[in-house]
Amino acid sequence: MKKLIYIILLGLLISCGSDKNTTETADMIITNGNIAVMNSKQDFAKAMAVKDGKVLKTGTNKEILELKGTATKVIDAKGKTVIPGLNDSHLHLTRGGRFYNAELRWDGVKTLKRALGMLKEQAERTPEGQWVRVIGGWSPYQFEENRFPTSEEIEEATGNVPTFISFLYSRGWLNKAGLKARGIDENTEAPIGSSFEKGATGKLTGVLLAEPNPTILYKSIGALPALSESEMVNSTKQFYRELNSLGITSGIDAGGGGHKFPNDYSGTKLLADAGEMPIRLSYYLFPQNKGKEYAEFQEWMATNEVGHNGEIALDHGYELEGGGEFLAWSAGDYENFLAPQPMLEDRPTWREDIKKIIRLHVDKGWPFRIHATYGESIANILDVIEEVNAETNGKLTAQRWLFDHAETVKEPELKRIKALNGGIAIQARMAYAGEYFVERYGAEKAKQAPPVKKMIALGLPVGAGTDGTRVASYNPWASLYWLVSGKTVGDFQLAEEANRLTREEALRLYTKGSAWVSKEENVKGTLENGMYADFAILSDDYFSVPEKQIKKIKSVLTVVDGKAVYGADEYKSLNPTLPEAIPNWSPVKYYGGYQNN
Repeated sequence: MKKLIYIILLGLLISCGSDKNTTETADMIITNGNIAVMNSKQDFAKAMAVKDGKVLKTGTNKEILELKGTATKVIDAKGKTVIPGLNDSHLHLTRGGRFYNAELRWDGVKTLKRALGMLKEQAERTPEGQWVRVIGGWSPYQFEENRFPTSEEIEEATGNVPTFISFLYSRGWLNKAGLKARGIDENTEAPIGSSFEKGATGKLTGVLLAEPNPTILYKSIGALPALSESEMVNSTKQFYRELNSLGITSGIDAGGGGHKFPNDYSGTKLLADAGEMPIRLSYYLFPQNKGKEYAEFQEWMATNEVGHNGEIALDHGYELEGGGEFLAWSAGDYENFLAPQPMLEDRPTWREDIKKIIRLHVDKGWPFRIHATYGESIANILDVIEEVNAETNGKLTAQRWLFDHAETVKEPELKRIKALNGGIAIQARMAYAGEYFVERYGAEKAKQAPPVKKMIALGLPVGAGTDGTRVASYNPWASLYWLVSGKTVGDFQLAEEANRLTREEALRLYTKGSAWVSKEENVKGTLENGMYADFAILSDDYFSVPEKQIKKIKSVLTVVDGKAVYGADEYKSLNPTLPEAIPNWSPVKYYGGYQNN
C-alpha cells in the first residue's frame, strides 16, 4: 500500500512539474534588446519572453533565458530598440489596401524632378484602359523645389495616358487624356462648392479645385478603373506588409467616402476569412448616401454586431467598432486649408441630421466618432451631444465616443469632451498642409493646432495617427516626427515648444493611446506581462537618434500575436512569403512603398 501511495505521489509531482514547465516555457524570446515596456514607470528591459501570443515576462537576459525550452525561438535584438507595435488610430486601411497596387505614391519622394520622372516611367508601362494615379500622401513642401507640379509638366510626363493626381482633399490635376476620358470640357458643370480651373483664354487647365467641398475629387477618384478581386486581395496583402515594415501592428479604419460597406471591404474580409490578417484591424462604418445616413445606420445596426471579430485566427483581427468618422454629411467641415473655413450654420439641417444619428448610436449601444476640423464645429456638435446625453440620462457617457482631427479645438471644449467621457484622435494632417494653414490663419494659431499638450494635461484619452492614405502619408514615423518636432514634412516650424511632445509621450499616443479608441487598452499598447505580443525591433533608436532622423526609422522585425509578420536585414529569413504584386504594371513592383532614401 505504501508503495502504491509513493507511486501516486511521484506521478503527481511529475505531472505538476510538467505543467509548470509547459506554462513557463516561452514560444519566443528576444534577447539583448533595448525594450521599451511603456508601463507607467517607463521601464526598459533587456529581454522578453512570449507565449501563446502574449508577453510572458520582461527582464534581464539571464531571467528570460531561464524560460527557454527545446522549441523556443530565440532572437537576438543586438542592442536594437524594441517598442510595442504602432497603432494608427485613424488610417483608411481597407480602402488603402483596395487601391494600393494601382497607385503611384509620392510619399517621401524628395524632389519634384524625381516625382515627375516616376510619373513618366509609370505612364510608359500603364496599359490602355488604365490610368496613372497619384492619390494623396504628399506635400509640395517635401520637394526640394517647394512647389506643385504644373499642368504642363504633368502633360509632358504622361502624354496620352489618362492621369489623375490629388493633393489632400484640396485640389487635383487631370491631364488632357484624363479630361477626355472623363468627358469633361469647358461646358461641364462642377459639383457645388468646387470648380474646374480655366486659364486666361477660358480653356481648362486640368486643375480641379475643392472650394471647400471635395466632391469633385471624390468623383474623379471614383471614376478610375477598379482592380479585379484577385488583384485587390493581392493589393491588400502588399499594403499591409508595407504597414508592417514600418512597425504597425494595429490600425483603426475610419471608413471613407466612396468606400461602401460591405462590398468595398472584400479584399480585407477575404484575408480575415482565411485567417491571414497580419495586422489587428478595427473598423467604423461611414455612410455614403447624403441625406440617407440614418437609414444606412439603421440597416447596419440590424444586420451587424458591434464587437464582432471576423478574423478566424487573430483576436481583434477584423472587428466592427461603431459608426463614423462621418455620421451626417451635413455636419462635415472639410479640412481644406486652401479654401475658407466652412460653417455648420450655413447648412440648415445639420443639427437635426446629426442628433438623430447620435441618438440612434446611443440607443443601440454603438460607439461613434465624429470628423471635426475646427473648434467652432466641435463647440456646435458638443451642444448636440450634451442634449442627447441629458435626454438619455447620461447613457451617452457610458460608451466610447470621440472627435477626429480637432486642429483648432479650444480649451473650454476640451473640458466639455472630458466631462462627457469622450476622447480625441489626432492625425498628422498639419504635417502635410501646415504651410497653407499658416497662410490662411496665421502662425500664431498654428502653434496650438491641435493643442495636444492641453489634451494630455486634462487627462483626455488621445490616440495618434496619420489619416492616410489620401490626406497624409500612412508612414507613422512622419507623424511621430511632427508630434515631437512640431514641423511639417517640409521642416516648417508649426507648433510652439509648449505644444511639442517628448518622444515617450508621442509613442504612448501611438500605442496605448490609440488602443483606447478601439476599447483595447487592456490588451495592447504596452509590453507588460499578459499584453499582446505585438512589437517591432527598430532600424534605429527612436529615443536617441537626431530628431530629423525619426522620419527615416523603419522596422527590421515586426511581430503580431507572437509571430513574425515582417523581417528585413539580419531578420530577413523570418519574413513571411509575399506573392509578387499584380497586375504587372503595378507601381508597387517598381517603387515599393515609402521613399525613405
